[in-house]
Amino acid sequence: MTITRNIEIPDAPRDAATLNKLMFVKLMPLLIAAYVLSFLDRTNIALAKHQLDIDLGISAAAYGLGAGLFFLTYALSEVPSNLIMHKVGARFWIARIMVTWGLISAAMAFVQGETSFYVLRLLLGIAEAGLFPGVMLYLTYWFGREQRARATGYFLLGVCFANIIGGPLGAALMQLDGVWGWRGWQWMFMLEGLPAVFFAMVVWKKLPDRPSKAPWLSAAEAEQIERRLAAEAEEGAGAGGHSFKQCLTPQILLAILVYFCHQITIYTVIFFLPGIIGKYGELSTLQIGLLTSLPWLAAAAGAIALPRFATTPARARHMLVAGLLTMAAGLGIASLAGPVISLLGFCISAVMFFVVQSIIFLYPASRLKGAALAGGLGFVNSCGLLGGFVGPSVMGLIEQSTGNAMNGMKIVAIILVLAAIAALRLRQGHEQKVGKQRLQSRRQPV
Repeated sequence: MTITRNIEIPDAPRDAATLNKLMFVKLMPLLIAAYVLSFLDRTNIALAKHQLDIDLGISAAAYGLGAGLFFLTYALSEVPSNLIMHKVGARFWIARIMVTWGLISAAMAFVQGETSFYVLRLLLGIAEAGLFPGVMLYLTYWFGREQRARATGYFLLGVCFANIIGGPLGAALMQLDGVWGWRGWQWMFMLEGLPAVFFAMVVWKKLPDRPSKAPWLSAAEAEQIERRLAAEAEEGAGAGGHSFKQCLTPQILLAILVYFCHQITIYTVIFFLPGIIGKYGELSTLQIGLLTSLPWLAAAAGAIALPRFATTPARARHMLVAGLLTMAAGLGIASLAGPVISLLGFCISAVMFFVVQSIIFLYPASRLKGAALAGGLGFVNSCGLLGGFVGPSVMGLIEQSTGNAMNGMKIVAIILVLAAIAALRLRQGHEQKVGKQRLQSRRQPV
């Protein structure tokens, strides 16, 4: 008698290209959706600006200060938030962030004046802190340096989508003005804040902490991914990359300076573009919202199409410098031209918004590892995001003193040119090591 046994042969691990595609499909939609909700809830005050002035007497200067205060507490809370996420895992911590910011954003419906406006913006900054640098850290658990700029670019689509849908959606919600005795801006804050709380449950169920926790990867595949990324981190960061002191090295401080200038630009445009468009003529709230979405469509196109080409250190640096100069040129056009050309200028600038941002974070990520990487990414984002406080605050004062927000855009364009000059000196960790090795080999006698 012949006995036949069924022997199960484990599937061979999939190749790196297939695994990268799988990770993009499984992870990026969740992360993008979280960032969409995040940006809706931190920037929807831009549409409410006019009504907050009418209903509560919040002036342009007070509005600019309140818009910027978010970034003070956000920046101060970034490093501890990222260190906590490194210990407790991304799934729990990102879900926690979403629940608290959603509740506080919804509470903006109960603002009574300048003081409560300031307090809630400060609390929102604390609640939301850690999402962006947390995701930047999280991506280092999954993607190597060649894929990370592309993954970051996709993640930043959340900002584009939030601003594309935020204008029309916020305008539609403000049409509920008078329902149950609430003003339109109150409905907007409430109905845009609560979805973050519910989506946190999806993140809790679906987002794996790292490859070894992903049910859609085999043990061999997870080990392959984590081993490859560990080797890459060791190659780039070296022995010193474990120390948080590495965050104070000239190269990372230079990356912070460039990011600071970039964030001044982003948040100046986010918080003041609807008001600028509103002065183009007799436009309804819905028309302003639709026109506001056009630059963000351009930003989405740039984020999808361009970061994938930043596959080598030289390409990344060239794209970074070109991106900053393109942003400056677009804002320069916007500040000098009439309504149609001005809007075109904002669109030109916006194409490079998230190309630049996706590349900037390659520099600290190439030099740090472990807890230093977690804290370092939070530190870089914290310092850079101070630009989110400086930009709106200064723009509010310029608009109030000169009556023209475009004067502030000219200053921002100059800042971007200076950032481009600084970016010429940025080097990734692996790139700088190779350069030193070549220099040493040239000095050795033949």
